[in-house]
Amino acid sequence: MPFYFSPLIAALATLLVTGILLSGNIGNKIRDVPNERSLHAVPVPRIGGAGLVAGILAAWAVLFASLVWWVVAPLLLLFAVSLLDDAHGLPVRHRLLAHAGAAVVLVAGSGTAVLGMLPALAVVVCTVWITNLYNFMDGSDGLAGGMALFGFGVYGAAALMQGDETQAMLNFSVGAAALGFLYYNAYPARIFMGDAGSIPLGFLAAAMGLWGWKQGCWPAWFPLLVFSPFVADASVTLLKRTLKGEKIWLAHREHYYQRLVQIGWGHRNVAWFAYALMLAAGASALWGMHQPPGAVSLLFLAWGAAYTLMMLALDIRWQAFLRGKLHG
Repeated sequence: MPFYFSPLIAALATLLVTGILLSGNIGNKIRDVPNERSLHAVPVPRIGGAGLVAGILAAWAVLFASLVWWVVAPLLLLFAVSLLDDAHGLPVRHRLLAHAGAAVVLVAGSGTAVLGMLPALAVVVCTVWITNLYNFMDGSDGLAGGMALFGFGVYGAAALMQGDETQAMLNFSVGAAALGFLYYNAYPARIFMGDAGSIPLGFLAAAMGLWGWKQGCWPAWFPLLVFSPFVADASVTLLKRTLKGEKIWLAHREHYYQRLVQIGWGHRNVAWFAYALMLAAGASALWGMHQPPGAVSLLFLAWGAAYTLMMLALDIRWQAFLRGKLHG
């Protein structure tokens, strides 16, 4: 019976630990202080990742016999390194080394290396990218937490559809922990998850996607489509900044979700729009699981066209916004 209560345990543990962190002095010591690149105006504690990860681990303890070391060990490593970064700041190269190390452990432990050097390297690179893009996309109230709720919820639904209740509960627990965190992080946010929350969530998006694929719960393309709203925004923004010769590792306000907030949508509306996108992407991925390759290709083309049109529309709106500020 406790097996099926793991998501509830995750949500309640996250609520409890995050509340304790907010009521103590730790939140006042580790804060996100606004600067010219921020979307918030007052200092906000950024220790929420500790509550989020605590909720996940509390739920996974119930499922201990079903866990694999090559997911849990890298997760704990990334949480520890990211928490240290939140508290004291770490050089980019040290953080990336930890991210790459976690990805290598994931690939080696999962047996993905037997597919060959190039596929294994591709999984390492994709894992590092997903780990970081989740951090890039954690810049608006309720956004990254909501993406976890929907993304891992879809993972869980797909596993249930394939009859794998263990994978379902593992993923539902991550989504439930995100739901507990959203109680404090939805607009107006009282706490941010920080790197200690966003980096582990990004890693889990890749790791659980790989694990579910190995278990036969979904095809290899499934995780990409499920998290495509995050992947599209972060990837296109990175490409544009790279082409302009900008330092891509520096904080900025050029992501599409950041620009939506700046032109007047606000944190709440941006979050709800992102939730709708995530729900639609997830639903289409669940539908595509049982479709022939040709239909899946059309599905990806349709989403690619949709993201392109949305981005072009926002680019035009952004330029009009800048002209208005210039002449206003």
